[in-house]
Amino acid sequence: MTQRTDKIDALLREEIGAILSRELSDPAIGFTTVTDVETAPDLSHAQVWISQIGQPAERAASLAALRRAMPYVRRLLGARVRLRRIPELHLRVDETAERGTRVLKLLSELEAGDLPGADLPSADTLPTPVPRLPHEGEPAIERPSPKVARRRPPRAGQGRSIRGERGGPAARGDRDRRPR
Repeated sequence: MTQRTDKIDALLREEIGAILSRELSDPAIGFTTVTDVETAPDLSHAQVWISQIGQPAERAASLAALRRAMPYVRRLLGARVRLRRIPELHLRVDETAERGTRVLKLLSELEAGDLPGADLPSADTLPTPVPRLPHEGEPAIERPSPKVARRRPPRAGQGRSIRGERGGPAARGDRDRRPR
């Protein structure tokens, strides 16, 4: 991977995610998140990794609806992104959330003293985070209080410049003395 393809991957991930959330009005798509985009070095093809929430039947219907919508998404990308050629988009399902859910469930069963079940259904939903409770004999866990970030006002001469840098030449007024 080069730095250019990494930037293109990030740009495509953001734009495809925005298109899926704002531009598509198909209710069959459901709740879908673009987790990653991997483009080929010649930018002819792109693997779009998506994560979905719901039951298996709903996810299959959502994936079929997304596959039907990919030509439209590609056309919208052509209008939004300045690339010579918009890659063909291929959908892939990202199952890391489901695997993480399974691991969390196994750990909670082990923590409770139960033997983990060998057959866990693959249709688990994402877990709701809960604070860990101490067991008998363990010391209580003290959580530090969250620090509140304060914003300091900028000092004199440290405003934002044209380029967005703090205290740059445009903010100090010495634009003409800058080396060229």
